[in-house]
Formats: sequence, C-alpha cells, structure tokens
Amino acid sequence: MTFRMTIAALAAALSLCLPATAQEHPDGLHVHDVYARSMGQMGASGAIFFMMHNNTATDDRLIAATADVAERVELHTHKEDANGVMQMLEVKEGFPLAAGDMHALERGGDHVMLMGLTRELKDGDTFPLTLTFEQAGQITVEAVVDNARKPGQGMMDHSGHGDMDHSNHMNHGSGG
Repeated sequence: MTFRMTIAALAAALSLCLPATAQEHPDGLHVHDVYARSMGQMGASGAIFFMMHNNTATDDRLIAATADVAERVELHTHKEDANGVMQMLEVKEGFPLAAGDMHALERGGDHVMLMGLTRELKDGDTFPLTLTFEQAGQITVEAVVDNARKPGQGMMDHSGHGDMDHSNHMNHGSGG
C-alpha cells in the first residue's frame, strides 16, 4: 500500500468514527457506564463507578451522591500514605470536572462509597443513584450491580466504542 493510500484509508476510517463519537458524547454534562460492586449482605459496604463527561463551557464539580440502598453514601478516593500503604479517604470537597473534560470513577481511584447497605445487592440488581453537581444540579442514574466485572472492562476499554454500554447514560443539558 502506498503512503497516499494509507493516508486515505486512515482518513476514511476516522470519518466513520466521528458520528459515533458525537453520539456517545453529546453536549451537556452526562454520566454513563454506571455499575456497583458490593459485599452483598445488609450492613456491608459497596462502591459505585462511572464515567462523567462535561461537554459544557463551564467547570463543574461532583459534590454529593445519594442512594436509598445504603445508610451513608460518600465520595471517596484511594491515596498512598507515607509508608506506601493505600488508604481510602472521603473527599468532602468533591471531584472537579473541568469544562470539556471527563473523569472516571474507577476501582482503586475515585468512587462513590456505599456504607451500611440497607438491602442485599445481587448481580443484576439496579438502584437509582442521585449525583449532585455544583452547576448542573442533580442527575439521577441507574446503577447496575456487577460484581464479576474486571478492572478495565466497559468504560475504560475504548477499543470498541460501538460496543460501549450506554444504557445508563444520563444527560443534563448545557446551560445548567
């Protein structure tokens, strides 16, 4: 294949990706690929992970989360202490989300923590999660319990954008 043919093929391939990308990441602040992991039984804990996209011209910040499946819901992250030990800490100031940026809440990093589960959460169960943003206000999404999910599956695997599950995609229009 000649250099020109290679460039032409690359340009054609990229042009096919553009409409799909525009569909997957519309204007506004939106959250997708929401899933939860839990210890299962009542009283235990769990965590929720997802991808946030801020396709607005305004910086925003996730400042709170609520779910009726837990006594307490907090924004958490993992940080390494001076001895090299990872600790989970509450992030009271929330997670910043700059205009035009995205932020993944993922295992081993930022996440929503469920403490004191009020009911058993089994694989496939769903429950509403309400996220509160400084600018966009409240956005409610459905979290799906998926304890078998491996790190890097779904939102972090961008090798097949067409296969991404956007069934939990919620959009909050710009200007909010």
